[in-house]
Parts: sequence; structure tokens; C-alpha cells
Amino acid sequence: MVNPGYKNFKGEDWVDPTPPPSHLPHVDEVGSTGAPLKSASFFIGTLCKEYNEDFMLCKNENRNPEHCLLEGRKVTRCAIDALQKIQSKCQDEFRAHWKCLDGKNQDLGRCRNPEKGLNECLFTAFGWKKDLPGAPTNKPQIHERIPLTN
Repeated sequence: MVNPGYKNFKGEDWVDPTPPPSHLPHVDEVGSTGAPLKSASFFIGTLCKEYNEDFMLCKNENRNPEHCLLEGRKVTRCAIDALQKIQSKCQDEFRAHWKCLDGKNQDLGRCRNPEKGLNECLFTAFGWKKDLPGAPTNKPQIHERIPLTN
């Protein structure tokens, strides 16, 4: 297989053999593909807002990647926790939504019905709220509008 512009690329996964610094606690990878992460992204963003903001402030302080590893691990742990909560109470609705996203080029607008089911489940199970960043405050959020289209 030839990859234009990548003459030395062998098409193999590369893993950095350098272990992380020993002073950092271990954290598992999120272990998810794009569609489930996108499906849960607004809830992860809300639940993990403080950790995300700390991480971004850290990145603005110092561009050295090692400087913010601890903050990054907190963000990862929070995202894993959010996904586990979603799976624990709304597994079927979550799967329906991310499968729709996966099959429709991750276009949220084409997956409003499964999104509505997921939102209702999470709102009921956890009392979570979904506020989209930058959305007008004087209008209903896009996921609250009726009628929803597939």
C-alpha cells in the first residue's frame, strides 16, 4: 500500500515506548470511538466542565505537554465516569443514538429522534440538563424543538 507523502510510513500502529512519569497516577484510556463520544459529548462537557477548564488553563500556562498530564488524566477519568453512568441507566437509548450517528456520518441533525430518547432517559434517570454552548437563550434548544425529524 502506498501512502502519498508518507514514504516511511509502514501502516502499523505506533506506540510510544516511553513510560509516563512515575509521579502520575494511572488512568485507563476512554476506549471509545467517535460516535459514542459525540453522542455523550454535551453531557461529558457539562459534567466535566471544571476539569476541562483546569486543563485548558494549564495548557495556556505552559505549552509543554508534560506540564498538564495530571489535569488531562482528571478529564479522562471524568469522561469515563460519565460514559459509565450513561451506560448504566440508558444503555439502549445511548446505543441507538450513537449507532445512528455512526451510520449517518455523525450528523446530529439526522439523528434527532434517537437523541430525544437518550435525552429523556438521562433527564429522567439523573436529572441532567442539556444546554448547548452558544445557543440563543430566548429560544428552545434545538433538541427541544417539535417536531423532531430523523
